[in-house]
Amino acid sequence: MLDVRQVLAEELTLPKWQIDNALKLFSEGGTVPFVSRYRKEQTGGMDEVQLRTLLERHGYLAELEDRKAVILESIEEQGELTDDLRARIEATRQKAELEDLYLPYRPKRRTRGTAARERGLEPLAAWIRTQNERGTRGVDLDGEAARYVNGERDVATLRDALQGASDILAEEVAETAAYRAWIRDYMLERGVFISKIKRKHAKGTTQFETYRDFRAPVKQIAAHQMLALRRGESEGVLTLKLIFDEEHVLGTLARREIRTGDTALSAFLTAMLADAFGRLMKNALAGDVRAQKKHEADAASVETFASNLRELLLAAPAGMRPTLGIDPGYRTGCKLAVLDETGRFIEHATIFPFESERQQRDASSALRTLVARHDIELVAVGNGTAGRETEQFATKVLQETEDSPACVLVSEAGASVYSASEVAIAEFPDLDVTVRGAISIGRRLQDPLAELVKIDPKSIGVGQYQHDVDQSMLKQKLDETVESCVNFVGVDLNMASRELLGFVAGITASVAENIVAHRNDRGAFARRKDLLDVSRFGPKTFEQAAGFLRIRGGDNPLDQTGVHPESYPVVERMARDLGVAPEDITGVPERLKRLDLKRYTTGGTGLPTLQDIVSELEKPGRDPREAFRYAHFRKDVTSVSDLEEGMVLEGVVTNVTNFGAFVDMGVKRDGLVHISQLADRFVKDPTQVVKVGQVVTVRVAKIDEKLNRISLSMRLQEEGSNG
Repeated sequence: MLDVRQVLAEELTLPKWQIDNALKLFSEGGTVPFVSRYRKEQTGGMDEVQLRTLLERHGYLAELEDRKAVILESIEEQGELTDDLRARIEATRQKAELEDLYLPYRPKRRTRGTAARERGLEPLAAWIRTQNERGTRGVDLDGEAARYVNGERDVATLRDALQGASDILAEEVAETAAYRAWIRDYMLERGVFISKIKRKHAKGTTQFETYRDFRAPVKQIAAHQMLALRRGESEGVLTLKLIFDEEHVLGTLARREIRTGDTALSAFLTAMLADAFGRLMKNALAGDVRAQKKHEADAASVETFASNLRELLLAAPAGMRPTLGIDPGYRTGCKLAVLDETGRFIEHATIFPFESERQQRDASSALRTLVARHDIELVAVGNGTAGRETEQFATKVLQETEDSPACVLVSEAGASVYSASEVAIAEFPDLDVTVRGAISIGRRLQDPLAELVKIDPKSIGVGQYQHDVDQSMLKQKLDETVESCVNFVGVDLNMASRELLGFVAGITASVAENIVAHRNDRGAFARRKDLLDVSRFGPKTFEQAAGFLRIRGGDNPLDQTGVHPESYPVVERMARDLGVAPEDITGVPERLKRLDLKRYTTGGTGLPTLQDIVSELEKPGRDPREAFRYAHFRKDVTSVSDLEEGMVLEGVVTNVTNFGAFVDMGVKRDGLVHISQLADRFVKDPTQVVKVGQVVTVRVAKIDEKLNRISLSMRLQEEGSNG
């Protein structure tokens, strides 16, 4: 069998000791965030991406080895296991190759070849095989076949005998692993996908018009194209075929299989190969190729989704300041929710700024009153229906107040899902769903990460074809992304919700509930080590989680940093050498830089960890996210009809796909910046140029009001513009 760890070292181009140490840490209950952050010496500084890749590939190879054991046992029980076959099975690193090797020995339903064997035609097939291998000429094929004609065995004619022998040989060819692998690779390399819209769908009536008469090489097809084609096919709108040079495949099979110079035998074998390929291989292998391209498309789309989600979760927080969240609405009014500087809900109100003049005056008065009463510093307006109008109304009203708060449009994506969720109901059982939505919108502005973790990532709307991709793959990747973001930023232990705590390394959902319950019963945590008093929060959980939990204003200033408690003794040594109290060491950043870190290395603490410690001490409690910035939408541009080609506007990126980026300019419809228009250079990956939440400047390139589409460009210097 494979030496899995050696294989991993080769594939990941890492020394085997790093692989061994990382897997040992994981086997002992280590989490990816903890191992990557606090065990750099043991892993040689492997980052989260490397560690997750290691875990994924290790899982694949472990499953492969288990499958090999089952297959070897099965073939051995059949008495068919040779030394050569065993070696080939043990050496393979791919599941598809393993299953190809097992195919001839796999228990199967009754086939034409099985029926032919039952009728006693195996010796005839063996004789034909021998004559071919010897290159015999002058073969009396009909004469040999005549010996097997037997009415009692349902071999009534010469044709029946030859057909049965052909069926046996065709199955042998179709089950030859080398042939299957070669044809599969040929389809991948030289195949072409073609699609056509079905005749019953008139031109311009489907969302799949791009694929009405579409061709793309299999090896070049983009992820979004593959997923769109699959969706169109499943919805019955289009047909999708994989074509390739079948004559080349048959010719290659003939050159490899046919050795005889006998005309009759050669013709028999040619027909047999055509049957083997057309009946037993073609559709199955084309299905394999389609499945592989679907898997690749899924993986690419999931990566894009995860990248977008990461940028959204790590969007710059406006800060924990008194905030007014507004869920806009026309007929039902705008729901207002007041939040204090901790995100705690204070009160709510409903205003009707789009009705009668009296109601508009009342709305203005109510808005000003709430802002003044609670010293509101931020106003968050949902960007859904009536969002732009509400933002303009609020901005105009609040400009008349002293110290006018910033008014910011905030994405509502997923807010309705949260508002009706069990999480929201448990938190605000007596509030209407729209009020819960206003609360969520306000909290998203204060701290996007803390609020968005309460929502199923698939509902946030930053992916492409998320309902078409492998759902287990998607869930795993998105959960890993949320976990990574939460631990990258760190969590305020005394303010974090149960949902946010549940993503901290080592903390399960039930332990998160216990932390909140403990906090509610006994008050705020004063020290990290008090976590050990929480039910089911044992030493291993403390090891994994403590470094990612922050306590602001606690007994020990180190508890508000990313320094792990296990390293506090090292910090105390540093403090003694600097002549300051341990609690004052964060106040002397310049002196910290002069320390000779080599003096503090120990068996478990090396320079990487010491450098991280100093970095944390220099900027204790620093939020690693970027400074907050929001887009300024033009006041005179509120709908698609206000746009003009050439107009230059500021907007915010709402989604990034592998074909471009969508930008919100405040006109109730996102515009698309195609990948070719993202920069004045070739762009292979849009995520290298833009990210979700980024404020960008765009030029309106084309407006299609009929289809309600807006084409944008970020190549601003390419053409003149107005506006």
